[in-house]
Amino acid sequence: MLNTLRSALLLAAAILPVSVYAQDLDAMTPEELLPLAQKEGQVVVFSLSSRIARVEAAFEAQYPGVDLVGVDLSSTKQIARVVAEQQAGVYAVDVLYLADTPIVYTDLLADGRIHNYMPPRVAGEIDPAMQQPLAVHRLSTKVLMYNEAAYPNGSPISNLWQLTLPEWRGKVLMVDPSQRGELLDLLTEISLHPDEMAKAYQAQFGSAIAVDSDLQGAGEQFVRDLFENDLILVANSDVLNESVGDIAATNPPVAFGTYSDRRDNEDEGWALQVANDVVPANGILFPAVLTIADKAPHPAAARLLIDFMYGDDSATGGPGFEPFNVPGDYAVRSTITDDPDSVRLDKLNAWTIDPAATAAARGRIADLIITLQ
Repeated sequence: MLNTLRSALLLAAAILPVSVYAQDLDAMTPEELLPLAQKEGQVVVFSLSSRIARVEAAFEAQYPGVDLVGVDLSSTKQIARVVAEQQAGVYAVDVLYLADTPIVYTDLLADGRIHNYMPPRVAGEIDPAMQQPLAVHRLSTKVLMYNEAAYPNGSPISNLWQLTLPEWRGKVLMVDPSQRGELLDLLTEISLHPDEMAKAYQAQFGSAIAVDSDLQGAGEQFVRDLFENDLILVANSDVLNESVGDIAATNPPVAFGTYSDRRDNEDEGWALQVANDVVPANGILFPAVLTIADKAPHPAAARLLIDFMYGDDSATGGPGFEPFNVPGDYAVRSTITDDPDSVRLDKLNAWTIDPAATAAARGRIADLIITLQ
């Protein structure tokens, strides 16, 4: 999986321009950046994760005089907002923390709306492929999740095609892929594995798959069959997690969600668990990236924040990274140890997205979904 991601990111680096923006700031240590950041007084970050609130408190404690303003926005909304604001001549955000890299690379990076920054303090501990064309902060997921209290013997799903059976009609959830690009990436990735999906169909049903004439392969057929089996689209992950994970639920649904949401099981009364033994895969692994917005109003503070979010030299990454060092998130720094409750990265049965291939195929899958909703 990691080799696939390295190849994809290196390919993107070869075809996309790498910014040389503010090379003087890029080379500075945190100690050199701090007085400049304190003079700026503030840093604004759009974040795909609500965990930015914990980062905010820790950052301001370590760097007094620099106010961190964290805005919780999905990757889809971040992309749309940055494009709209910059087209209007507004440059108000400093740092973007987002995924959906197939669109980030084409709609933001290629147009010069964002710039890459890899903190020199940690660069030697991160695979070069994770540093270009944008700095990868961690690897995250959209995978099949189930309720381990209701199913103590393991996932009730062992083959993705089971989700299209009558007994699972109306019992599979997903956040609306028109609102969360990572879910569209998931469905696109399934479509990009037609041979594996055809093999899984044969294993489940004992016969070769017949693909509708207007579709391209078994992966697209799965997408259609899943929607036609009353796939439930929900507004956000909170609704999804409560519906699937309620520890007192009987006969709960399953869902394509975020593995790292398992971190909230104890606090929320959930029993979320990843379905890792599903064929041909349980979902996708994708990069979450940190990048600096074009004409960032607080460029020194932006770099100081990104450096901080990569964590300190402890095994957990300290207060800058610990909010993300949870089951189902995977650090790219070699010095940080993943949460022991995580399935080992090399054992996680997920496809790793190829941003270029996903970008090329997303439009077709988006059009298909429109006809199915």
